[in-house]
Parts: sequence; C-alpha cells; structure tokens
Amino acid sequence: MGRTVKGLLASRVLLLFALVMLTLGAVREVTGQPSPAGETVMAWPITIAPTWFDPSTAPPQITPFGVLYALHDALVRPLPGQKMGNSLAESWTESPDGVTYEFKLRRGLKFHNGDPVAAEDVKFSFERYKGTGAKELNQRVRQVEIVDPLTVRFVLKEPWPERPVYGTAA
Repeated sequence: MGRTVKGLLASRVLLLFALVMLTLGAVREVTGQPSPAGETVMAWPITIAPTWFDPSTAPPQITPFGVLYALHDALVRPLPGQKMGNSLAESWTESPDGVTYEFKLRRGLKFHNGDPVAAEDVKFSFERYKGTGAKELNQRVRQVEIVDPLTVRFVLKEPWPERPVYGTAA
C-alpha cells in the first residue's frame, strides 16, 4: 500500500512537471510573436430584449443603456473632456433664469433610412417617451416648441439643475 501511494505521488509530480514545462514552452512561443494587428470585436454575452432598442420603453438598467447609447444619438451627451458636448445639436443656449433651453440641430442629420432629422422629430421623440423618467420629465417640462425646422425649445416649469432635456434622443 505504501508503494502505491508513493508511486501515485511520483506520477502526479512527473505529470505536473511535464505540464509546467509545456506551459513555459508555449509561453515562450507566444511572447516571441508580434502583437496582433487588425480589427477588435466587442461582444456582450447577453440576450438582447427587443425593448432595449427603443429609448421610449427601455428598462432602467445599465446594459440596455449601453445598447441605446451605441444605436441612438441625443441632442447633447457627455463626451471625453466635456461634461456635455454637441451631438445632434450643433449648439444650445440656456436662458438666464434656467427655464428655457434652445437646441440648434446640425444640418444634414439623417435617420438610418435616409430621412432628414428635424426639430419636429426631437419634439415627437420627447413626447413619445414613456420610460422610467417620463413621469418626472412631464412634471418638470412645461412645453416643447419648434422654433424652426432645425431649432427646438424646451420650456421648464421651473429651473432644474439636472437638465433632463440633455438626454432627449431623436
């Protein structure tokens, strides 16, 4: 019985030694290769729910937000080095009292099907929104006005430091 245990232990040590040597050899081969070049693919190993594609109905979770951020655009959005940067809007203004926000859309914006994006589409998208923040938005936004085909104005009931209209997608 003693010899069987010693023999089994010796076999395991030999197997472990062989695996270590093979691994070290493989590591030497891999590290000697140049860095890979070409495209990188980002993949999310999740099942995507249909509601994640529509900003008006997406659930209040971070994963759907990532999908929405990749597929849809907003008037303005956080960008590297900026708290808020231009996106669909080429510029925007805030009234001194903090109640009125006016967004000027970039010229030449198009939907995926080639139709032009206009101020009317921004208003429609805002009014269509029924997601998690809809109740609070409706309590704080008095009206959305179309100033001209490329300008939309959000009038709040009172100043709102969070500026909810910044996330409004078209």
